[in-house]
Amino acid sequence: MDNIKVVATNRKAKFEYFIIETFEAGIVLQGSEIKSIRAGQVSLTEAFVQTDGEDAWLMGAHISPYEQASRFNHEPVRPRRLLLHKKEIRKLWDDVRQKGMTIIPTRIYLKGGRAKVEIALARGKKSYDKREVIAKRDRERDSAREMRIR
Repeated sequence: MDNIKVVATNRKAKFEYFIIETFEAGIVLQGSEIKSIRAGQVSLTEAFVQTDGEDAWLMGAHISPYEQASRFNHEPVRPRRLLLHKKEIRKLWDDVRQKGMTIIPTRIYLKGGRAKVEIALARGKKSYDKREVIAKRDRERDSAREMRIR
């Protein structure tokens, strides 16, 4: 089994969206980008995935410039091609055309020395769904506190 080292997670993803299905995709990177990823200099807060039925692209992911790369550095926020099977891209394309569906990156990790991104087919939550999640979290925290006191 390959050891997995999680580099970055999109912590807001589960709060903002209902996750329906997840996929693992490779990322086409430049040399200085993989070094920044290994150093943990990645942010997925504003990232999303765009597809046209042929290719999938990771948009808005911020990979900080690598200090030692000097003039051979990369652009921090640029579209990066995702490596998926054609069937997976077609399935994502068909599902995204439905109202309210989107594709978001949930985490970037290193698996066997290669950078992978976990993307999820998701549906946006309404504000009342988010309030429900917050109320449930508060109830669980209160009950855990009561159990610790007893």
